[in-house]
Parts: sequence; C-alpha cells; structure tokens
Amino acid sequence: MMKFNPLPPQVFRYLCWGMALPIIALNGWVLMLILDYFQSPIRIFIIANLLAFILGYPVYWLQRHPRIQRLHAVILVLVTAFLFITVLALLLIPVLAEQINQLLQILPRWGESGSHQLKILQDWSLRWKLPTHFSQFANKFSEKLPEQLQALTGQVITFMLGAAGGIFEAGLIMIITVYLLLKGESFWDGIFRWFPLSLRIPIRQGLRRSFHNYYIGQITVASWLGISMILSFVVLNVPFGLLFGLIIGVMALFPFGGGLSILVISLLASLNSFWLGVKVLAIATVVDQLIENAIAPRLLGKFTGVHPVWVLLSLIIGVKIAGILGILIAVPCTGFIKEMLDYYRLNNPDLSSENP
Repeated sequence: MMKFNPLPPQVFRYLCWGMALPIIALNGWVLMLILDYFQSPIRIFIIANLLAFILGYPVYWLQRHPRIQRLHAVILVLVTAFLFITVLALLLIPVLAEQINQLLQILPRWGESGSHQLKILQDWSLRWKLPTHFSQFANKFSEKLPEQLQALTGQVITFMLGAAGGIFEAGLIMIITVYLLLKGESFWDGIFRWFPLSLRIPIRQGLRRSFHNYYIGQITVASWLGISMILSFVVLNVPFGLLFGLIIGVMALFPFGGGLSILVISLLASLNSFWLGVKVLAIATVVDQLIENAIAPRLLGKFTGVHPVWVLLSLIIGVKIAGILGILIAVPCTGFIKEMLDYYRLNNPDLSSENP
C-alpha cells in the first residue's frame, strides 16, 4: 500500500491561493458588472460620504463647545460652507470665465507663434547640420491645434449640459450628506456589525486613518500650492495667472497632478514666448518644491508607506473603474488595503516569521 506524503505547509498554501485566483477573478468580474449597473447610486453614496467625512471635522471641533449640540453644529457648518462657496464663486467665476474666453481666443495666435518658433529652431538646426524635423512637427501642430480647440469647446459644452442634468443628483448628495453628518455613526455601526468581531475595530480605524491621512493632507497641500501659484503669477505678471494657478491647485489634489499640470501649462505658455514658458516653469517649480519640502512631509508623512508604483497602478485601476471619482478614492483605498495586509501579516505567525 502506497504511503501518502503530505505537502509542505508553504507549498500547500501556495496551491490553495493558485486555485482561489480563478474564483477571485470571476467574483471581480461580477463585481465590475454590479458596479457598472449601479454606477449612479454608488457615485452619489461615495461623494456624500466624502463630503460628510470632510465636513465632519469642523462639526467635531464645534461640538467640543459644551453649549453647541450636534444639530446646531451641522447647521452652522453647512451654512458657513454654503456662504463661503457662494462668495468665492461670485468673486472668481466672472474673472475665470473672462480669462478662459480670452485664452480660447488667443490660443490660435499662440499656436502660430509656436509654429514660428519651431521653424526658427529648425533653421538653427539646419545651420548646425543637426538631424531634426521641427518643420514637419510645426506644420502638423498648426493643422491639429484648431481641431483640438474645437474638441475642447465641445467637451466644455457637454460638461455644462451634464452639470445642468445633475441637479437632481446634487440634491440627493446634499440630503445624504446631511443625514450622514447627523446620524453617520449609527449608520456605520450597523454596517460594521456584519464583520467578524476581531476585524471591526481594525477595519474601521484603518479606513478612517487612510482617508484622513490622504484627504486632509492633500487638500491642505493643494490649497497652499494653488494660492501660492496664483499670487506668484499675478505678482510677476504672468498671463492668465489666476486661471493657471487655480488649475495647478486643483490638479494637486491628485497624486502627481501638480507636477504634470505645471509641465503642461509651461508648454502652453511657451507657445506665446519661449522665455514666458521658462518663466512659468521656473516660478512654478520653485513654489512647488518649497511647499513639497516644507509642508507636504509633515502632512503626508504618515502616508508614505504606499510605494509610488502602487499609487500609479491604483490610479490607473481607479480611472478605469469609476473615472474621476475612482482617482479620488484610489490612493486612500490602496493605503487601506496595504494596512489590512500588514495587519494580517502581523497576526499570522507563519507569514510574520518570513522575510519581507
């Protein structure tokens, strides 16, 4: 009779994971179908939770006063936020609309100026017998720029029409946000009761910590960067300083968005003048490095455990699943998954004893 030799524990564990992968892939595919089918309610729920999470900080701060109840704190925060956004919109929207209109009108001339500069560069390279083809690039650039401008205008109109059609969703988001600010704790208590008792506290604390470390730090850094860029551009008479600074500040909310927007805006400014592009790039880089090295490490230092490669992969997966909303939640979700894997590894003697 043949004697059965059991497999080593490590080999057996790897075989179990190998057999589980097809099931995980199938469940992931089904989950993608469900998320796509319920995209609108899921989007409303996530945005409402993000707003409630951010507004919950001033509500908690006001509640520390013994005479202020939670209902009064929520009303005060909502009214203050509404007044702030309204005043900011009344002050900025007319100026931004004017600058956007001027930029769209002046971009064709900037395109011609950029083509002229490329032809000058081509003549210089021919004089020095360099193997370059700037003239061909200039011709293609001149042909493609009007098409891209028309496409950009169409996208802006489509976005405005979509925003007008999203008034109902905006109302639902505000209603759910108010409810979460008032009764959010009991709502999440009911959800976490479905988790095993040993995982309730780690999952809840991990989610809050990941989103807190990311959003509070990222919003603060983006605000500092946007305000500093606007002031620097306006003081140094950079064209469209308010628009360019605001774009950089908004893009800084996303990982790597600040640096990418600085590069794009510098290239755009260089169409008008090469030295203007250098000026914009130099100013933006100096301001960005000052904030990144002075403020960002103190605010985002606790979130540096996620490797940049995983951050990029999470952004790609997030935009594939949920578009812009996926970008907003991809990085904190990645931080939460890493924290849970670390927690599992520390509480598993077989894994914690192995080398990382």
